[in-house]
Order: sequence, then C-alpha cells, then structure tokens
Amino acid sequence: MTEDPARTGAGYVFVRGLTRLLLRLFYARTEVVGTENVPAFGPLIVAANHHNSIVDAMLLLATMPRPIRVLANAPLFRHPLIGPFLRMIGGLPVHRRKEAGDDPGKNADLFAATTAALNAGGAIAIFPEGRTQPEPALQELRTGTARMLLAAESGARSAVRVTLLPVGLVFDEPGAFRTGRAFVLIGPPVETADCLEPGLAASGTPARILTDRLADALRGQIVEADDRQTLRLLKLVEELWRDDHAASPTTDAARVAWLQDAMRAYRALRQLAPDRVAAFRAQLEAFDAETEKAGLAAERLSRNYSPGLVARFGVEEGLSLLLGIPLAAIGIVLHVVPYQLTALAVRLIPHTDEEEATDKIAAGLVLYPIAWLAEAAVAYAVGGRLALVVFLVALLPTGFFALAWHARLERVARETRAFVTFLRNRELPARLRQRRRELAGELEELVRLAPQPDAR
Repeated sequence: MTEDPARTGAGYVFVRGLTRLLLRLFYARTEVVGTENVPAFGPLIVAANHHNSIVDAMLLLATMPRPIRVLANAPLFRHPLIGPFLRMIGGLPVHRRKEAGDDPGKNADLFAATTAALNAGGAIAIFPEGRTQPEPALQELRTGTARMLLAAESGARSAVRVTLLPVGLVFDEPGAFRTGRAFVLIGPPVETADCLEPGLAASGTPARILTDRLADALRGQIVEADDRQTLRLLKLVEELWRDDHAASPTTDAARVAWLQDAMRAYRALRQLAPDRVAAFRAQLEAFDAETEKAGLAAERLSRNYSPGLVARFGVEEGLSLLLGIPLAAIGIVLHVVPYQLTALAVRLIPHTDEEEATDKIAAGLVLYPIAWLAEAAVAYAVGGRLALVVFLVALLPTGFFALAWHARLERVARETRAFVTFLRNRELPARLRQRRRELAGELEELVRLAPQPDAR
C-alpha cells in the first residue's frame, strides 16, 4: 500500500508549513507526545477530541508525522478563506443531516472517499464528537468513525488492518495569543481485530463496540473536567502540590498525566466524602479569587522578595529591556496596524469561546499581508527601492524580537506588581501563604482518602 501522492504534493506541503508557522506564532508552546504510536505506513484513522474549532485540525495537520486527509464540515469548503486550504490538502467534506437534507448520497460519497483513501494506504483525521465546544469534557461520540473503519475493512484487498489512533488535544488558555499552550497526546491504537469477524461485523454491533472503545481511549488522553472552572481549580491544586513535593511532574506530558489522575481522584472523592470535597472546593475558590484580586499568583507566594534579589532582578531585566527598545520599537511600528486591525476584527466577529483562536488566526492571515503590502508601498513611495529592501529585510526579524521583548516586559510587570503588593501590605502575603499551607495540608488528607490510581 502507498500513500496517495496528491496528499504529499506542493499544495499539501505549503499548507502544512504555513500551519506550523501560524501555530508557532500563536501559541507559546506546542508539545507532541506519543509519535511512536503512529504507524509509518498503512491505512490510518486519526480520531481526536474537538474543543478548539479549526485549530484542532491545524494541530493534527502540523504534528502528525505522515500526511493526513482531514474531514471537515461541508460549508467550510465554500468559505472564501478556509475552503481553498482544505482543497489543497485533500480535505473531505462531511454533510451534517441539516445540510444533506434528503440526499443521502452526499455522505455515501464521503464513505466511498474514505474507503478509497484507506484502501490506498492513506490516513484520514476525524473528530468523532461531530461538533466543537469549549468545555473540557468529551461529548458523546458518533458511530461514523467506526463505520468508516468497518467499511474500509470490508472492501480491503490486503491483509493490512486499518489502525484506529486516539489523539487527545489539551490546551492551556486556548484562545490567548502567545500565552496559550497546546499539547498533542497520541495514544496507542484501539483494539479492532475482534470486531472484524464476519458474523459480528454483519450484526451492526461492532460499530457501537468500537465507538465505546474509542471514547475510553480518548478519555485516557485528555484532562476531562465537568467545566472550565473545575479545570482552573484543578490547575491551582497542581500548583499547591508542586510547591510542596519534590517529585512533582517536570514535563508537560507528566503534568497532563498528573492532572488526569487528580481528576479521577476528585470524582472518586465526591462519592466517598462529598461534604469535605465541597468544602475544599469552596476554600480553593475563595483563595483563587483573593490571589487574583491581589495580583499574586499562587507560585509567587513562595518567592522571597528580598531587597538584594529585587535590586538584581530590576537591574538585569531593566537593562535588557532598555537595550532592546530601539529594535522592539521598529518591530512594534511595523506591526501595530495589522495587530490592532486583527484585534478589532475579532471583537466585531460574533464567535463562541472555542472559535476565538481560529478567528484570531484567520483574521491575522488576511489582515497582516494586506497591511504589510500597504506599508511596503509607502516605503517605496517615500524612499524608493532601498527603503523597500530595508523594510522587507527588517519586517520579520523585528516582529519576532518585538514579541520576545513584549513577553519579557509583561513578565517584569507581573513581578513588579507582586513586589509592590508585598511592600504595600506585608500582612497579606503572609496570610495568603498560611492559607496556602492549610489548603496543601487538607489536600494531603484528601489524597490519603482517595483510591490509588491504576499503575500506568
């Protein structure tokens, strides 16, 4: 079996390269774990959770080590910006019931296309929940993914089985430019062999069995919480634990695994000690609100803001920022117009929470080049060819430098605000530290009550 050569052509390579660039610009960090689970060849279905609109598909396109054909809602193929990119990567349109109307042939064509792609040894990517939503919980999976696998297996002329690969997409601040982070967690393949027996396959039961297995596998790759507030508190619990335990997770992948185990323990404890868990949650919420109001994130409470340390920090960071002002200023001047236009466009475009990152990237993809062309025209009109060349050479390097300079400025500003708070109200940090110690102690007690997680 060989990959469809159309998928590795110039159009696919261009879109994948552009996608990687956009994600690298938008997110502070993107980490991929589990690439060893991706088979190098053979038919493959990549099935992922769907919490961040089109950015989810972009992440799969950018991080999968082999070409994939993405299934996307049919109306997106008519979108003037997104449609051309989907066609360039060989995307496959999915017609929802309201879009297909009385024409069942539309999705019959989809199943024929996915079967052909898989039988040619290709890979497809699908979001089996069927729609995107912002809450950190897996929605009920539709059986379409399993039915596509079974259809491809029934029409296969080779003994090579279709691999069903669960992929968890986990985000920190998914819609935040330069502060958000994305994690792609690729799990081991879902067991399918027993569902391909001729007698069982004809009964219709395998589709439901495979869908249930896929749901369990996806839950094993994501941090599933009841809502975004619960997830926020869970991350606060992780900070409390990390401050008091030397054996805390040190990598992003280990951190995600820790959060998964903590969420399982939380659900178990709600059954074992509901009143105690509810009281602990209320205390966490009050502590979170107070530290947020004071501008003192939990990790800053453990720092020693001694005069010598503060003076050294101020000199080092202040000097670095001061020396970087000229180059950063050039970058800001060259990019402030498209940045502000993009921000305005996103404010004016109606969108849900999970569409925020998509809208920012899409608006920037249109507005930045337009603004740059206008600025290039002005540079040429004012200073001729030399000014145009200088503008083009400076455009990207100064932009990246300005991003790094601004990130450092924000970090210094946060530390400064924390130090000022310490100076203005010396009792507040001490009281919050004591409160944190009490919460950490209660957390230790709850951990002892919780069932121990299964060995990984």
